Amino acid sequence: MADLSSFPITSRWPAKNPDIIQLYSLPTPNGVKVSIALEELGLTYEAHRISFDTNEQKSPEFVSLNPNGRIPAIIDPNGPDGKPIGLFESGAILIYLAEKTGKLIPADAARRYETLSWVMFQMGGVGPMFGQFGHFFKFAADKVANNPYPVQRYRDEAKRLLGVLEARLEGRQWLMGEEYTIADIATYPWVEGARKFYGGAEVLDYKSFPKVMAWVDRGLARPATQKGMEIPRKE
Repeated sequence: MADLSSFPITSRWPAKNPDIIQLYSLPTPNGVKVSIALEELGLTYEAHRISFDTNEQKSPEFVSLNPNGRIPAIIDPNGPDGKPIGLFESGAILIYLAEKTGKLIPADAARRYETLSWVMFQMGGVGPMFGQFGHFFKFAADKVANNPYPVQRYRDEAKRLLGVLEARLEGRQWLMGEEYTIADIATYPWVEGARKFYGGAEVLDYKSFPKVMAWVDRGLARPATQKGMEIPRKE
């Protein structure tokens, strides 16, 4: 049995089975990236729900695994050279899981780097911009009621990014063509989150991006996505 005692987070969220991947997360657009990937890859894992309501992501135990205090994070007891490894940042975790299994990422080097470019496009663009749009549009609407600039700024940037995706998906089923990859898993949960969680579909003019929306729906139809979008479940 693996010894995870060197990870302080396990003192607050003990592993029932320390021999499998430990996931610390919440069903947010960032969090579900990892649960969807784990489901797609068929990896055995144990999910621990990190409550934002009580700021558990800021607790000393969680910060010991992710100094940035953000979900998701994982511990893999069977990391490189068979040693346990803790990882944070959803993009880094997706890359790690793909490379660990040799799945959800092209074997061809050139296509692999192209896939990583689209992962970084999400990490540096779609995630931050959609997140800021959602913050001002839904959660801080009262604070910017007399100043439309924040919503307009992030709305326009989110729509620009949707335009990039729309062009990329011309003639393609997935971002890398016929091959479903971590680039898709990283990205479509954010587009769906802005529609479902932020209620921003009309403001972001989703109807003007039919290829994007068809791609999102293809992703959501996958059994692994349907399961992963609900993990970690409420107890």
